[in-house]
Amino acid sequence: MAVIGTGLIGTSVALAATGQGVSVYLSDRDRAAARTAAALGAGRAEDPPEPVDLAVLAVPPSRIAEVLIAAQERGLARAYTDVASVKDGPERAVLARAPEPARYVGGHPLAGRERSGPLAARAELFRGRPWALTPHRLTSRAALDRGLELAELCGAAPVVMRSREHDEVVALTSHVPHLLASVMAARLRDGPAGVPLLAGQGLRDVTRIAAGDPRLWSDILRSNAAAMAGVVKELRADLAQVAAALDVLAAENVLAMEDVLAEDDGRGHDQGVRTLEDLLSRGVAGLAGLPRPGAGPPAAEAGLRILVPDRPGELARLLGAVAALGIAVDDVAVEAAEESGLRVRVPVPTADAERIGAKLGADGWERAPAESVPVG
Repeated sequence: MAVIGTGLIGTSVALAATGQGVSVYLSDRDRAAARTAAALGAGRAEDPPEPVDLAVLAVPPSRIAEVLIAAQERGLARAYTDVASVKDGPERAVLARAPEPARYVGGHPLAGRERSGPLAARAELFRGRPWALTPHRLTSRAALDRGLELAELCGAAPVVMRSREHDEVVALTSHVPHLLASVMAARLRDGPAGVPLLAGQGLRDVTRIAAGDPRLWSDILRSNAAAMAGVVKELRADLAQVAAALDVLAAENVLAMEDVLAEDDGRGHDQGVRTLEDLLSRGVAGLAGLPRPGAGPPAAEAGLRILVPDRPGELARLLGAVAALGIAVDDVAVEAAEESGLRVRVPVPTADAERIGAKLGADGWERAPAESVPVG
């Protein structure tokens, strides 16, 4: 295998491949980056002696076509893929200009870190993460198979889709979030003097990805501008509503403190509160459909209902037993309080429901009877 571009993603791909016994040849415009990746054990910083089975183009979206053309003209590989996070534009350029477009399949592993460069690379970076593959109308079966094999080699979960659909999805799930993180982080430069003293985990969570390489992200955002524009306009409409609601609430707070708020002035207050609550509720609902980090695609799920006696410490004991079985305790929910205690739902994969139920039963936990389980 050959890897062109030894930054975070390219070096991580190479480390994962060499860890599986694959011979990897590394190249980069920055010779020091390729040598650094080689020193990490990602492969050899030299050209392969003969065509390899697969070449991975780990370069920004705007450079995919030119790098692919150069590689195909010198016969580097029998198949080619890339790891860029924008797919439609590069695909159209490949179809228009590449000597052998059938040998190319677009790819995008949905993994990364806020750090960049080969020293940030990790062989396990892609483990359990989605890896999009975007075959075009001329992609050969052999090229698609090489892309699928690479994703599986890196421990990722392949997802095959069209390039335009991919770009619309990542505009919402990746590119606009990065843009918003940068917008929020940029506000910190002009914030009050006490910002460093009160910067909590919430701020760090929101702004973490803003530390990405500005040149790389500028290329990504420019390459996917069309898909991002619609999302940003919708966000602008949401923020305009929120800004108006906050203006009303701020004005009424001032009037209330001055004891001049008329009795019939509460309508604006109520509408402002409803606007904020609606946005927050939509946010909660939006998160509900996402898998937990590292969980991969959502699996079919069953809920075990357990009766927890109304005694101090019993719920904590159940949570400990659940955690010992590898189940995320954050997803355990109390469904009802009954005379005998609490009815608790423990979410488990359908395939493991009976095994886990039997294990909890052997540990003394009683299953709730079927008639006590609410329908729907």
